[in-house]
Amino acid sequence: MSTAESNKGVVKDFIDGLFSQGDLGAVDTYLAEDFVNNDPPFGVTPDREGMRAAGGMMRAAFPDWHSDLHALIAEGDLVVERFTASGTHRGEVMGVAPTGAVVSLPGINIWRLRDGRIVERWGRLDELGFTRQLGAVPA
Repeated sequence: MSTAESNKGVVKDFIDGLFSQGDLGAVDTYLAEDFVNNDPPFGVTPDREGMRAAGGMMRAAFPDWHSDLHALIAEGDLVVERFTASGTHRGEVMGVAPTGAVVSLPGINIWRLRDGRIVERWGRLDELGFTRQLGAVPA
């Protein structure tokens, strides 16, 4: 298996573990100690603990949160992921009480890997669309 294919497997396993299965330990398994999140979502810190907090926040508010992968492309030490995550709003999130609505969050992430572990992330998530679906900002 090529390094690019191996890196794609690491990214897929990390996303499945943390976001689709709610395994906060995936942070320890797949992210390097010096991991840097260049675009941390929802005000979390730009490190491993921020990524763990994001996963925990989504799982607490959306117990069925999962990520559907649309594309996974690798070249060298980079993996690009295009996805749509979604779940049913069952717990408070960002000050918004549960609505029971299914909300979605499309996005694109770029992951950089070193020695089989994720060391960096850049991402663009539709945070505005997500907060609109929650009713946190006007449509």
